Amino acid sequence: MSETTPDAAESHNALRLRPEIVALPAYRQGKPAAADAFKLSSNENPFDPLPGVIEAVTAETHFNRYPDATALALRTELAARHHVTPDQVHIGSGSVALLAQLILATSAPGTEVVYSWRSFEAYPGLVTVSGATSVQVPNTPEHGHDLPAIAAAVGPKTSLVIICSPNNPTGSVVGAEEFASFMATVQEDVIVVLDEAYAEFVNAGAAADEPAVNGLPRGAAPLTARYPNLVILRTFSKAYGLAGLRVGFAIGSEAILDAARATAIPLSVTAQAASAAQASLAAEKQLLERVKVIAARRDAIHDALTAQGWALPRSFANFLWLPLGAETAAAAATLLEAGLVVRAFPTPENPADAGIRVSIGEEEAVPRLLASAQGILDSLSPGHPARTER
Repeated sequence: MSETTPDAAESHNALRLRPEIVALPAYRQGKPAAADAFKLSSNENPFDPLPGVIEAVTAETHFNRYPDATALALRTELAARHHVTPDQVHIGSGSVALLAQLILATSAPGTEVVYSWRSFEAYPGLVTVSGATSVQVPNTPEHGHDLPAIAAAVGPKTSLVIICSPNNPTGSVVGAEEFASFMATVQEDVIVVLDEAYAEFVNAGAAADEPAVNGLPRGAAPLTARYPNLVILRTFSKAYGLAGLRVGFAIGSEAILDAARATAIPLSVTAQAASAAQASLAAEKQLLERVKVIAARRDAIHDALTAQGWALPRSFANFLWLPLGAETAAAAATLLEAGLVVRAFPTPENPADAGIRVSIGEEEAVPRLLASAQGILDSLSPGHPARTER
């Protein structure tokens, strides 16, 4: 037996690990908040669970039995709501799990996944895990998707395109007409994912300059009826307030979803999550009331920040984006000192992508946020991208 123990670096190098995975940063969850602070970092719903949800969850007591692997009851209800068949609905442990399955089903070494950047921070990691290559198309100066540039980036190696509307973390939306024009340019064998995790907030507050794309219009067939290569992602984590139970759904063609189902970890959606989702659907009136409250709070904060002199995009989600650039880390520290835990996205390699996402939380957090924001704004140099000229 050797008298010397190899150090961590030597042991690490001896392991048969994929180097691109070793180099991949782990997903960073929003920091927890102290008892006297507000957690505005994870886009969670500040309201308690909807009526009937706790009762539905506590009724699922057969922990010694596996859940229905396909969540058939939930799929059937969602299918009826959205004018599709149950086989055109796929349930997963959050929409991000469904996206991971779709990437694995379509993408491999030698292929490319195209998406806007900055967008949801999980996209690059999911693509890397599949072995594919990310093609990141810069956001517009208004922090939205540049659909003509995304269309131009689609090529022979493209296996998947992701469109995020409202975009996380900037809150911008893709217009219905521009999405239709984009889909007309994409080859029919290239799958497009429309990630609508925050769709419920779009029409609940301030109006967009033009109608936003809506993959699941109420009372009508989904956009998948028009575009067979389209998959729509939704989640119960945000507007429905089930972030801790992890359940989302995809709607698309049976062939695409069967491929995604083949990559899924079996039995990953618990009976408690599926039952909670059904109970939440039954409380739609209360849901819409809560969404309107959050959207109104979001718009009021946006308008107050704009009045202070902030230059920030209009958000149609349940968060706001502060494009702070190189000052991101310092501003996040200032907000933390004020008892506000926010999500900072510092990118030293490209400060233009850096900023802070502030979730819309409790009403009590608003005065503290606005006071801190004023101090941060006053510290920014003239001409900073986050300032308007006054």
